[in-house]
Amino acid sequence: MPVKPTEKEEDYFIRKEFERKKKREEELHKHLAAEEKKRLKSVHYMRCPKCGMELIEIDYKNIKIDKCSECSGIWLDNGELEMITKFDKPIIAKFLKMFVD
Repeated sequence: MPVKPTEKEEDYFIRKEFERKKKREEELHKHLAAEEKKRLKSVHYMRCPKCGMELIEIDYKNIKIDKCSECSGIWLDNGELEMITKFDKPIIAKFLKMFVD
């Protein structure tokens, strides 16, 4: 004679099945997000965030500064602005003058 599961047992197994499916979906989304991030990086790498044109990398006192070839925007990577602010005032003035058209 088959044993009929109790309501609590049935709820338990339904919840476990849901958690298993949810985990599988989260892994799929995580993988897709990583793939999308990689694709976007390849499309946007060394492109101006403002106009989309190519960035030209300028090395100034061991700081890589990106300047747009079209709109002349200046872009700094994480931590580079902090490095520039540690320069003496005359060096900062020369730095700024270098980018004015």
